[in-house]
Amino acid sequence: MSLWIKENCVSFFQLFCIKVIKTGRVPQHIAFIMDGNRRYAKKNSVDKSTGHHKGFDKLSETLKWCLDLGIPEVTVYAFSIENFKRSKEEVDALMELAREKFQNLLDEMSDEISRAASRIIDGVKENKISPENIDEELISQSLDLGEPELLVRTSGEVRLSDFMLWQISNTVLYFTDVLWPEFTIWNLLAAIIHFQRNAPPIKAEDTNETAHEKKEFLKYLEQRRAQELTKYIS
Repeated sequence: MSLWIKENCVSFFQLFCIKVIKTGRVPQHIAFIMDGNRRYAKKNSVDKSTGHHKGFDKLSETLKWCLDLGIPEVTVYAFSIENFKRSKEEVDALMELAREKFQNLLDEMSDEISRAASRIIDGVKENKISPENIDEELISQSLDLGEPELLVRTSGEVRLSDFMLWQISNTVLYFTDVLWPEFTIWNLLAAIIHFQRNAPPIKAEDTNETAHEKKEFLKYLEQRRAQELTKYIS
C-alpha cells in the first residue's frame, strides 16, 4: 500500500457501520470532485497552501475508507486548466504539492478520447475487434478512466466542471455542502446510501459472440495499457 494512504483511521463503531453498508451494493468505482480547499483556508484563517495540504490529507484518509469499503477504483478531480488563472503563488504551491505527493505517477496531458479511438483503430487493423461491433459502450470502456458508478462533489457546488462528461451518463451524482478538507467517513457513507437507493440495476452480462469479442478486445486493451505504463515508468 502507498505510504501516503493513512492506516487505522476508523473507529470500531465506524468499522461496524462500514460492514453494515457492505451488506448492500457498494460502488466499484467512485469519482470525487474535491472542492472547497480555499474556502476551508479562509474559514480557518490559514493560507491557501495549507488548505490544499489539508485537502490532500483528506484524500489520503478517504482512500483508506474506500479500501475498507472494498471500493477498488477511485478517480479524483484535483486540478483543471481554469486553476491556472489563480495567483502564481497558489499555482506554484499546488504544483509543488503534486510533485511531492505524486512524483512516481505519470502526468500525461493528452486527449483521452483520441487515445481511445487510436487504440480501437489499431484493434481493427490487428483483427481484435470488428468495425460493426464498435459502439458507444465500447468507446466508453476503452477510455483510460472507466465509468464511475458514483460521483461525489463537495462544497455545495452543483455542477460537474467538465469532469468525465463522457463517462458519467449512467453515474449516480451526490452533492454535499461540506468542504473537502472537512469531509468525513459519515459523508462518504451517506453518499453510498444515496447510491444504494438510486443506482440503476446491474445489466445482465451478454453471452453472444459480439459480447465475447468485445470482452476479448478489452482484455487486449488492458494488456496494452500495462505495456504503455511499463514503458513510461521503466
